[in-house]
Amino acid sequence: MSLLKIGIVGVGGIAVSRHIPALLQLADEVEIIGVYDVNIARAKEVSSQFRITHVFHTMEELFQQADAVVICTPNKFHAEIAIAALEAGCHVLSEKPMAMTSKECMEMITAAKKAQKHLSVAYHYRFMKEAQAAKKIMMAKEIGKPMVVRVQALRRRKVPGWGVFTNKELQGGGSLIDYGCHLLDLSLWLIGNPKATEVTGTTYNALSKTPDQVNEWGQFSHENFEVDDHVTAYLRFENGATMLVEVSWSANIEQDQETVSISGDEGGLNVFPLKVNYAKHGMLFTSKADWIPPVSDPGFEQAKNFVNVCLNREEPIVKWEEALQVSEIIESIYKSNDERKGIQL
Repeated sequence: MSLLKIGIVGVGGIAVSRHIPALLQLADEVEIIGVYDVNIARAKEVSSQFRITHVFHTMEELFQQADAVVICTPNKFHAEIAIAALEAGCHVLSEKPMAMTSKECMEMITAAKKAQKHLSVAYHYRFMKEAQAAKKIMMAKEIGKPMVVRVQALRRRKVPGWGVFTNKELQGGGSLIDYGCHLLDLSLWLIGNPKATEVTGTTYNALSKTPDQVNEWGQFSHENFEVDDHVTAYLRFENGATMLVEVSWSANIEQDQETVSISGDEGGLNVFPLKVNYAKHGMLFTSKADWIPPVSDPGFEQAKNFVNVCLNREEPIVKWEEALQVSEIIESIYKSNDERKGIQL
């Protein structure tokens, strides 16, 4: 069997820490044919580090030789690169978020449908062992109908001081579009991606615009800080469920906190750590799993799913319409803040 030929576009931190190492573990089925980056010197370094044969000087050259492409660029370029790759006949795995706007997401989906190629987005939290176990519990309807969802993606003083994370033009936003998108995507997936009907949100960045910040993840310019470092939102869904969202890179809290908590009409589910809460026999119970089938690395499981999808062996764990919904909600949260009102979807 011939190997699936994959090219990497963008060789920043996420490419070298997650995508390339994961794909190299699939060497029996995958060949990384080369890398492309606007910084050719950096591309050569990564090519040498991982013993990748070719450094392409244009994306078009890469697309001509690849069966599939992994996009690891700033958010601004996701859509244009994905569309070009799809039109060239390549399957696409794009880093999250899907794109900067829902309009761009729709253009990507249209291109994928026209090319009859696979398109997925790297929401790797779905591949965590707790997430996979929680999905089984939700599919079995063990907590009944989901009613209220609480989502927290909170870091204590950890604004990324590297890359372009605080550049609004290149990223489209800050803590919400970069970090909160993962927990938002996971929670929506667990409750079956019901249609959102109304979104209200508020964004903050006063803390990161204050001089002399204490920040664990490197230095950044408070004067040039353009994006959100803290966000709150309230979502209503067509089925009557609601979701409370809080996201931060730099919260003044005791410690980092990741929460997905779902209250249903027959029980409740906490994902991190995995617990099920319910009432029975006139008593209140909290059950936890003593053992969950291990996941070696969510990034590897994500890569394996993408490869299997490209080879028509299984369905994508992250579907394009689900990734689109995440982007629509993020866009609406930002719009709600700007217009100081709830946004009807």
